[in-house]
Amino acid sequence: MNKFTKRFSRSASLLALSALVLAACGGNADNDADTSGNNTDSGTTEEQTDGQTTLTWSVWDKDATVYYEPLIEAFEADNPDINVELLDLGSTDYMTVLGTQLSGGDTSIDVVTVKDIPGYASLVNKNQLEPLSELASDINLDQYSGTVEQITVDDEYYALPFRSDFYVMYYNKDLFDAANVDYPQNNLTFDEYDTLIREVSEKATEANGSKVYGGHYHTWRSQVQMYGLLDGENTLVSTDYSFLEPIYETVLAQQEDQIVQDYATLKTSSLHYSAAFYQNNVASLLMGTWFIPTLATAIESGESEDFNWGMVTMPLTEGAEEGTASGTITTLGISANSENKEASWKFVEFVTSEEGSQIIADTGTMPAIQSEEVINTIAASPGFPDDEQSKEALSVKTTYLELPLDEHSAEVETILNDAHDNIMTNNAEASEELEKAAGQVEALQ
Repeated sequence: MNKFTKRFSRSASLLALSALVLAACGGNADNDADTSGNNTDSGTTEEQTDGQTTLTWSVWDKDATVYYEPLIEAFEADNPDINVELLDLGSTDYMTVLGTQLSGGDTSIDVVTVKDIPGYASLVNKNQLEPLSELASDINLDQYSGTVEQITVDDEYYALPFRSDFYVMYYNKDLFDAANVDYPQNNLTFDEYDTLIREVSEKATEANGSKVYGGHYHTWRSQVQMYGLLDGENTLVSTDYSFLEPIYETVLAQQEDQIVQDYATLKTSSLHYSAAFYQNNVASLLMGTWFIPTLATAIESGESEDFNWGMVTMPLTEGAEEGTASGTITTLGISANSENKEASWKFVEFVTSEEGSQIIADTGTMPAIQSEEVINTIAASPGFPDDEQSKEALSVKTTYLELPLDEHSAEVETILNDAHDNIMTNNAEASEELEKAAGQVEALQ
């Protein structure tokens, strides 16, 4: 049965994930309590060997992700009768591979990491995830700051967030100093941002004697389109994308004036955003909070040029409230075919709790529960800027998902990617291409 038989109301699809810093919010209630009464299938028997239950957790980039092992070690210490093994399905086609493996009644995976909203929608629609609302009935969902509501389908949700990243503006302090231009400030408007990156590009280029770009847009469509979400009035599953037109006009003008690097060149060269920023000729970069430990480590190791950096909240378009950003979530669910659902729930509950969030934060990574302790931990991580503004940038009030939950999210993603590519390569006028995209989305309804 299709889980999306009831369409989301406009207000539901626009619900914000408020990333309010919660100084003393409750963690997952009764984390050590007996959850046997919450077993979703009373006939399910936990598969055990010598009294041990082994769970398989599907992930990607196992060797490059620093928080998997600490989470497992802490959980197994509290639950000595449960072992957790990682199954790395690779990052490139993770959701496709996962969906294929879960189909046909496969029982080899217990705990499922859900990478994105289109993937979540697909798994829910195919009944491949276990409902969690009854299991999580004692958990304070407010600690996830609105994210669970955004992934709820017909009053049921099938995963809980354990990672939540939002976009910030990284900047190279040394290039701003060379240009004698004041550093960016939190809650900068999009128009002020445009003026600022033009000024620093011109003056830093003159001061350095070589080209300096004021900003950088990676080739993802979200790098431009997510600005249209910040006023809370629009969504990227829409039959009218005219709200994106002025944003594209500004970005295309920056590209034409060589304030930012050319999209087509970046696409052809496959230049990674990190490599662009590491070269010490890009004054600012809009990127997610996941880049914080990566950047700090790269400078320390010498992979990046050595420079001083800071960060502020992402620029705000007209109508957006201060402290607003766009972002993504990563969630954990239980395979509907798992033969170890009770043990799987214990693990999901632990990872998505305050204790799990603190373990993730200890690795310099942003978790879903962003308490004051978590913010302080991130700000105290090695290489994090020592200015107060950078720390304050971690405390956004409201974050909107890049793409809302919808039965057609995967198709909409493809339509928007194609539109972005055509606009940024000047193969089509922004207004015409956005109107075309709106028509294609409307045809899906």
